[in-house]
Amino acid sequence: MTDERRDTVEGVDSVLVALADPTRRRLLDLLAAQGEATATTLAGRLPVSRQAVVKHLAVLDAAGLVSSSRAGREVRYTVRPAALNATARWMATLADDWDRRLENIKRAAEAAERDSR
Repeated sequence: MTDERRDTVEGVDSVLVALADPTRRRLLDLLAAQGEATATTLAGRLPVSRQAVVKHLAVLDAAGLVSSSRAGREVRYTVRPAALNATARWMATLADDWDRRLENIKRAAEAAERDSR
């Protein structure tokens, strides 16, 4: 496996792990709708503590899905779409591969049926 492919697979893995949690998906939705927000603002919109939000944001940050910037005493978070876009491209490629495989199986089954007549 090439280094580039390995990096892509590892990036996809971390994105999928991050997105497996419904609270993290909700955080991404909130950030996408608001543009940017602090952990305190986000915690006010969710049934979890600010500390839990910060931990979830750290997972999203490690996966490349959000970034943070300091504005005075506040830390503001924003969505970074690149990792999500890369994951979507990987999923589309995977779907295309399965479509080709299923088409090959269909053709083989149809040919076997014709040959058995």
